[in-house]
Amino acid sequence: MFPALRVAAQLARPWSTPSLLQRTLSPSLARPALPLTRAFHPSLPASATLNQATRRKAPKKVKASKSPLLEGNTQKKGVVSQIFIAKPKKPNSAKRKVAKVKLSTGKTVQAYIPGEGHNLQDHSVVLIRGGRTQDLPGVRYKVVRGTLDFSGVVGRLTARSKYGAKRPKQA
Repeated sequence: MFPALRVAAQLARPWSTPSLLQRTLSPSLARPALPLTRAFHPSLPASATLNQATRRKAPKKVKASKSPLLEGNTQKKGVVSQIFIAKPKKPNSAKRKVAKVKLSTGKTVQAYIPGEGHNLQDHSVVLIRGGRTQDLPGVRYKVVRGTLDFSGVVGRLTARSKYGAKRPKQA
């Protein structure tokens, strides 16, 4: 029974070569006249040759967003739920002001409050933008100064646009 199965398997696989013993026992099994399937190439049709692979462009890698909760927008509106002071990572030492903000999408983020002094408190409506604070782990957003309920920095003379400060009056 087993030799019969082996012969049937050999017939089903025309590309495999029969052993010397099988060829001497039955010369008709040496090779069928027309194989059932013709294999033109040993590799799969989906795989490319080395030359084809090097000539093709590499697939573009999709870069993950550094501020995913903005969902592709430049800014999002939110309501301050808590304000706290955080200490920065190892070489630095300071008291960084951070706000926990519930966005209009319903998600909560921690956002850094830039500049000296602020008028934020619970339930203040603020605008959030992307941009991480390097020495505060987990803080990937910043609060935009000078918009909605958040005032600009008082007495700021340099880089005023970043801190929502108006130009001082000339005397």
